[in-house]
Amino acid sequence: MENEFLSKVEDNVVVRAWSEKLQSERGDSLAEGYILELQDFSSVNVVQNELQELKDIWGSWDEGIKQLFYQSYGDISYLLDIRVDKHLFRVIVQFWNSAYKCFTFGEVDLVPTIEEYTTLLRCPKIQVRKTYAQVFSSQTFMKNLMSISGMNEPWVTAQIQQKGDSKCIPWENLRDLILTHPDERKRVDIFALSIYRLVIFPKALRHVDEAVIDLFDRLEKGITPVLTILAETFRSLSSCRKTVSRALWEGRQGFLPGLFRRFFPVKRRGSYTKERGYLGGEVDGHSSEPQRGGIEWRAYWMVPDEIMYRCGNFDWVPLLGIWGATGYTPLLALRQYKSRQFVPTTYWLAQSEFFFKGAHYKKKVRELSDAWKQTCWMKRLAVGSMVMPEYGEWFKKRVNDNVPRPSLKNARPTGEHLQVAPSELEIIKQDFEKKSSELGKKIEQLEEEKMHLRLGADV
Repeated sequence: MENEFLSKVEDNVVVRAWSEKLQSERGDSLAEGYILELQDFSSVNVVQNELQELKDIWGSWDEGIKQLFYQSYGDISYLLDIRVDKHLFRVIVQFWNSAYKCFTFGEVDLVPTIEEYTTLLRCPKIQVRKTYAQVFSSQTFMKNLMSISGMNEPWVTAQIQQKGDSKCIPWENLRDLILTHPDERKRVDIFALSIYRLVIFPKALRHVDEAVIDLFDRLEKGITPVLTILAETFRSLSSCRKTVSRALWEGRQGFLPGLFRRFFPVKRRGSYTKERGYLGGEVDGHSSEPQRGGIEWRAYWMVPDEIMYRCGNFDWVPLLGIWGATGYTPLLALRQYKSRQFVPTTYWLAQSEFFFKGAHYKKKVRELSDAWKQTCWMKRLAVGSMVMPEYGEWFKKRVNDNVPRPSLKNARPTGEHLQVAPSELEIIKQDFEKKSSELGKKIEQLEEEKMHLRLGADV
């Protein structure tokens, strides 16, 4: 019930004192002496669901049915048109700092936030504090699928398949319902479910599994999918960074490149190429680590007056996904809120992640879900310098989990740890320059032969 939720708003100065004191007493997410276990480079194999059929269906709908979709599910249909830059994505993954749940580019942290994703979805039914907690079973899966599809139990039973450790339904069966169902509302619901499964939460190609259906069924009750999307995005990135070669679903991470392309709050001052501009700094041998002075914060389209910074007894914000959970600290991203950046509390953040498996995970899920019934907010403060001096000192000493520290033996600059794939334009340019050089040499050779022939004729 709504009255079960409690919230408290604190002054910026009070939260700053609390955070700095806690960090001083408990330490950071990683302690001094931590040994980096990551590989120098993570090879990312990007796998993608084919979305052309969904695009064709959307294109065939009239404005009336599209408006019905917007009213219920916001702007998620635009995800079908987002072009995922695979080169950019493979580079971005190398900067993921799994211990602090952020991207670390040199001296700058960037954190995908609840506010950014909520704005991206723009769904009128979302209630930010109504978080999802996994409770599905085989019986609820059947019931939910019948409710969403409008089909009877024999039909649903006939379509269910087992994929790995979860039940699912082939997307082709849902596609046929979108095309032929007599109820327009059901066609809209099934289409939205398809986007959530094939674009946002893919797991088995062209199949919709019980976890996504359980989440989707509760969207009607105002449950926000934003926390779930963030949780699975963070967990997937962390998993990729800790594995030498990891296949990532392009759909699940489609939010991330789209977020960088349209919303992420930085730009590089001066001219820059496509991929380097997204990263907020040069990623080559000349300037591989952007400095704070070279970053201009500009995501002021989503600046709130109050910033949620913790839930319940946690010193940060827990995030419940559909296959696991994690956490993040908005205090690490205060500059993205146009607020003064001070030292954040990050203790135990590296240990916040767990899978929904085992004997005790349900108890942890209840703890995280209950924590969202009491949220703590901080008033935004934007005066003077955007960064407190103490933050700069803390950042220099912080033990990171995305690149080896400078003090480590055989440490190399960030640019040497990354294998940056050139853009299509750069590849074309390189090919053109190579062919031009070869053609120039050929012309010189022909001119020389022509001159020798003339000399021979004169003799």
